[in-house]
Order: sequence, then structure tokens, then C-alpha cells
Amino acid sequence: MARQPRKEASTFLLFPWGLLSIVLILFLNIVFSGFFGKNWSWLVLILIIPAAILENLKVGYSTMKIMFLKTIYSLISFLLVGMAFGAALAGWQITKFQKVENIDKIVLPWYVLLALFVILMIEIVQLFSMLKAVKREFMQFDPDN
Repeated sequence: MARQPRKEASTFLLFPWGLLSIVLILFLNIVFSGFFGKNWSWLVLILIIPAAILENLKVGYSTMKIMFLKTIYSLISFLLVGMAFGAALAGWQITKFQKVENIDKIVLPWYVLLALFVILMIEIVQLFSMLKAVKREFMQFDPDN
């Protein structure tokens, strides 16, 4: 019986779409905060929807490499969003309670924080779906099943 050659996963499946969306949202908000004005909420929405769709397309693929990279990318996403929330909260706390003015701080509008929260919720759902896929993958090796 001939063994089929193993195929590598496509770049589409290995690419961190959610992490890219988080980085773009943070980068565009910090660098071009005054440039977009009121249209920023639409730009955030345009960045969230493709990331959610592209991440959901990965659910059916359960190779260990894809699941491992997805877990690593999700952890990095949580780290970046946590640092952004912390920096925004620290800037708010310094101006509100310590009454320090003329300080450089990161200002994230509520819709950017909401967008980051939505992307993190997508990441959490993806992680749980991959845990289910890992369980399914390991169960097929169980001789009792």
C-alpha cells in the first residue's frame, strides 16, 4: 500500500488574521488618531469582520501545527490587548485621579476598546473549538472507542 505524501498547510491557515487585525487597529489608532475622525468606527468594523470570517474558516482544519500556532497567536493577541487596555487605563487614571496634565498617554476610544474585546471573544471561541478538535483527534487513537 503506497503512502500518500504529506502536504504542508497553506499559508492562509497559518497566518494570524486576528492578531493582524488587532495590530492594525492599535497601530492605526495610535499613529493616525486625529486623521480618521468620526470615520474611525467604520474602519474598525472593516478590520473586525474579515478577521472574524478568516479565523472561522480555520475551524475545520485540525492539524497539530495549525492548532499550536493558533494557540500561540491567541496568547500574543491577549498580551497585546491587555497591554493596550492597561496603557489606556493608566493614562486615564493619571489624568483623573493624580491630576497630572501635559503627559503623553494612549487614548483609545470606546469603540476601539469594544473592537478589541470582540476580537478577543472570537479568539476565545476559536480556542475552544480547537480544543474540541484536539479531543476528537486524540480520541481516534483510543483503542476503547
